[in-house]
Amino acid sequence: MKKIRLILWINLFLSFSASIFAQEYISRPAEKDYAGYLFAYFKGNNVEDEVVCYAISKDGYNYRTLNNNNPVLDSKKISSTGGVRDPHILRGEDGRTFYMVLTDMTSSKGWDSNRAMVLLKSNDLINWTSNVVNIQKKYSGQENLKRVWAPQTIFDKEAGKYMIYWSMQHENGPDIIYYAYANKDFTDLEGEPKVLFLPKSRKSSIDGDIINKNGIYHLFYKTEGHGNGIKLALTDSLASGKWIEQPGYKQQTRDAVEGSGVFKLINNDTYIMMYDVYMKGKYQFCESKDLDVFKVIDQGISMDFHPRHGSVIPITRREMKALTDKWGIPQGFEMPVANNPVLEGYYADPDILYSNKTNKYYLYPTSDGFDGWSGYYFKTFSSENLKDWKDEGVIIDLKKDVSWADRNAWAPCIVEKKIKDTYKYYYYFTAAQKIGVAVADDPAGPFVDSGKALIDFKPEGVKGGQEIDPDVFTDPKTGKSYLYWGNGYMAVAELNKDMISIKKNTVKVMTPDKTFREAIYVFYRNGLYYFLWSEDDTRSENYRVRYATSLSPTGPLTIPENNLILAKDPSKGIYGTGHNSVLQIPEKDEWYIVYHRFNRPNGIKMGDAAGFHREVCIDKMEFNEDGSIKPVIPTL
Repeated sequence: MKKIRLILWINLFLSFSASIFAQEYISRPAEKDYAGYLFAYFKGNNVEDEVVCYAISKDGYNYRTLNNNNPVLDSKKISSTGGVRDPHILRGEDGRTFYMVLTDMTSSKGWDSNRAMVLLKSNDLINWTSNVVNIQKKYSGQENLKRVWAPQTIFDKEAGKYMIYWSMQHENGPDIIYYAYANKDFTDLEGEPKVLFLPKSRKSSIDGDIINKNGIYHLFYKTEGHGNGIKLALTDSLASGKWIEQPGYKQQTRDAVEGSGVFKLINNDTYIMMYDVYMKGKYQFCESKDLDVFKVIDQGISMDFHPRHGSVIPITRREMKALTDKWGIPQGFEMPVANNPVLEGYYADPDILYSNKTNKYYLYPTSDGFDGWSGYYFKTFSSENLKDWKDEGVIIDLKKDVSWADRNAWAPCIVEKKIKDTYKYYYYFTAAQKIGVAVADDPAGPFVDSGKALIDFKPEGVKGGQEIDPDVFTDPKTGKSYLYWGNGYMAVAELNKDMISIKKNTVKVMTPDKTFREAIYVFYRNGLYYFLWSEDDTRSENYRVRYATSLSPTGPLTIPENNLILAKDPSKGIYGTGHNSVLQIPEKDEWYIVYHRFNRPNGIKMGDAAGFHREVCIDKMEFNEDGSIKPVIPTL
């Protein structure tokens, strides 16, 4: 019976969250993007140790402190007591905002001396805004309040708000875990505190720590003043008050413990529960697959500091670099150096542009991660060095900006044109298996759709395939611009000077051979026109890139004997490499291929879903003396 109830809970949760978030832009990092962990902790019971400190880890087991174990925030500036304890950090639903809550307390004034918590907000884990919320001053009827301990934050999907929960004791009653929702700015609490959890025993519970696994919220809490440590309760609705208390205790020691913190390992189904063995001055780490049975893994843990009650979150390579740029790389800590993928999140079908107007590079991908390639918006990213990419935001939303299609936003391409002294940007994109065009004065937009599909027909003689995957190319010899497209066939047409219409009498089918599937890309080098395309299906691990050459932008094509230039590398876990564009560094014979692949490391295990959970990579592309392209070595 319990198993059936759990399944129902999971299904209800998934259907609810799907309906709530269907219209939101995907912006938070995917699990594949995380490169390590951040551990926030305080140090001890002296005032100078009641501070927020940071440590980082690459594997979740071995941690090295930042800033030489000195505070990363000034307790005296952010608190009302001069000290803070129990830091808990949460990554927000948008993926870019962080929330931290702290106990506003110094133990030098006594364990029943505090009445407040600190709420902090940050966009970079370095610079925080802070606000003190004094429960006794804010709410009436709190005259007998003795203490406010160990706040934490979780996003309540049912309420659509951030829930802050903490324990309070009034007079000689039990410590009870309460909750209230944070306001929109995360500067205060809304409404009156309500009871989140009170055990059936009506005994004290503190240090609540909630993690969601498969739609079920797991509350780990410490029994205070009775019992033997950390217990577990379950619910499918945070604010319902309906919890199923689990038997037994979860810590794996007979010593006194507090401050449990549970987190999931990156790209792994293993969970870590850590807790403060405070009488022994040490931390203990345990592992679990089901959040029920735990085993001690202390032999695999190392730290160059002695933490007290803290929390751990996964962080991206970019976030870790920002932290070490600020506070230095810990001695003996090797930073993650991988540069591929170049974008955080799921993206595919990348087109790349160097803008002569801004002297920056721009990536224009498909927004991926939608079931069945059902994405509906396009973004762009800018960079000055091809390594650090800035998200410039959504440039076209089919549901808002396009009248003739509202689904399947795929495979864009772009060209920069200088008309007299003004730059114009023409952006060709797939929508609902048709090709449209939008125009902007800046490579980051805003783009304005032309108002109708540019390609919504099959060329004469073509019966199958789809009108997708446009590529735009301007011939450096003649100045004429061409549009290429097709799935199952390859077509070309000359564009009119307005760049938003084609010369229909120039439409030509020029499919290279039977290996052609889609994703044509054309570029020019040393008198040769190169035509690159993708073979096989994007859901296949064997999706790969071949090429041909020509003396004209409209053919005929010459196909080299060994024309496979980009393919999977199982030894590196690289699969599904295809749908590329090509970049020439301005005024140099230096070339790069930009493509997508299955996300690592889990894509190869995802079946067909790997075909819409892809990531964007850049690798060097080189040529032999005869102009043939050397096989590209895909890298990490």
